[in-house]
Amino acid sequence: MRPLSDAVPKVLLKVRGKPLIVRLIEALAQAGVAEMVINHAHLGHMIEAALGDGRRFGVAVRYSAEGEALETAGGIAKALPLLGSAPFLAVNGDIFCDFDFSTLVTRALGRDLAHLVLVPNPPHHPQGDFSLRGARVAEADGPKSTFSGIGLYQPALFADIRPGAKGQLAPLLRAAMARALVSGELHRGEWHDVGTPQRLAELNEPVA
Repeated sequence: MRPLSDAVPKVLLKVRGKPLIVRLIEALAQAGVAEMVINHAHLGHMIEAALGDGRRFGVAVRYSAEGEALETAGGIAKALPLLGSAPFLAVNGDIFCDFDFSTLVTRALGRDLAHLVLVPNPPHHPQGDFSLRGARVAEADGPKSTFSGIGLYQPALFADIRPGAKGQLAPLLRAAMARALVSGELHRGEWHDVGTPQRLAELNEPVA
């Protein structure tokens, strides 16, 4: 997202007049999520200044400062002391979507380590990530869908990552898939990975 993110954290960039992360917080609050933990590294002080304790959104926000970027799984592992021992919902802060998070708030994982929300492959990621066979997610041959950055996880999925260490999410998910411990669903509504200035500009184009 550079050069835009040189001065402003990506999650504070605005889509249709509102920061990406504010849209997500509001959607999560509407779905019944009352407590949130926000990981941050680059320009994290700006995120804390913009969002505060979350009270104005009707939620309680706490922060997990990574220092240096720890990647997705590393950031989650560092935040586990704030998340507790129950399953938790994690959402990438740089997506724009109309997903109904209330469906995950009420979902029970059972023995599964994760439940992933997949989406049809966008133009910039035509190969997809994982296969969805019924309600099971696997790394298999054949058509694949793209991981949306929205997932429900058991803390145990991250047990082998030392707090403060870097860690990628995909290898953990693949290991769980090999044990048939990942469920999933396909979201066919609006979803955008706002990862480049061009995609941001396209979302902010006036609607005819």
